[in-house]
Amino acid sequence: MNLETKWLEDFVTLAATRSFSQAAEKRFVTQPAFSRRIRSLEAALGLTLVNRSRTPVELTESGQLFLVTARSMVEQLGEVVRHLHNVEGQQGEVLQIAAAHSLTLGFFPEWIARLRREGLPLNTRLVASNVGEAIHALREGACDLILAYYDPDAALQLAPEIFPSLHLGATSMLPVCAVDEAGAPLFDLDSGQSVPLLAYSAGAFLGRSVNLLLRQRALRSSTVYETAMADSLKSMAMQGLGVAWVPRLSVTAELARGELTICGGEHWQVPLEIRLYRCELSRKAAVRLLWRKLAGGLGAG
Repeated sequence: MNLETKWLEDFVTLAATRSFSQAAEKRFVTQPAFSRRIRSLEAALGLTLVNRSRTPVELTESGQLFLVTARSMVEQLGEVVRHLHNVEGQQGEVLQIAAAHSLTLGFFPEWIARLRREGLPLNTRLVASNVGEAIHALREGACDLILAYYDPDAALQLAPEIFPSLHLGATSMLPVCAVDEAGAPLFDLDSGQSVPLLAYSAGAFLGRSVNLLLRQRALRSSTVYETAMADSLKSMAMQGLGVAWVPRLSVTAELARGELTICGGEHWQVPLEIRLYRCELSRKAAVRLLWRKLAGGLGAG
């Protein structure tokens, strides 16, 4: 019998939510993919675990009995992982940090260097990740911390009582474009004329705030390029192809060199808060030490 751990976690989540759609959302997979994983679990066991004809869904008698075992296995695995983290910590813990792509270059190096200068010599392993992947990693224990922009509307889909967060700093999304030979912006958001827009693709985290601003300001624009990556938008803007909204910390050098310029007043800017998230259940000593120091004002930006 070949069982995958994620199937057990899927099944425990389904039992808690009694909804395939809600469970799929919590497990960060599509509903069809989630359903296939539950069927794979049933096939591996040779049992029907879920009564799909009922709404909300119900577990069969076999499903109810297996749920006890599934929960126990998931909890035991989590306990083993936490124990190994503690063993690793005795040899010098490494903090696994998932961060938004733009923060990995524009914020993290300076922040971690400041922490070390202030007496907190952390060993870290950084992975650039999109928001959904980072949340999944934190929930699954695959990372210790998330470094991300705060979205007051989505709130990262993390319950604050289980996944607390701390404010680390602030920046803003700036509308930028290339300059002409005289050093003037190629495009002007306040001119009333339509501008070529370098946009975030649907679902991109940073795109939500920008799209809200564009609707509020009724900007006349035509989208000429889409991507989920702020750095890609920046590169396209440097080629003179349009206007892009990117985090200030991602374009500091380009603005200083005159390769890009801000092409609208402050009313075209979007404030961003940088936050650090952890799991309240984490037993890593380094995580708790870092949290205490940050809460006390260490490393504040």
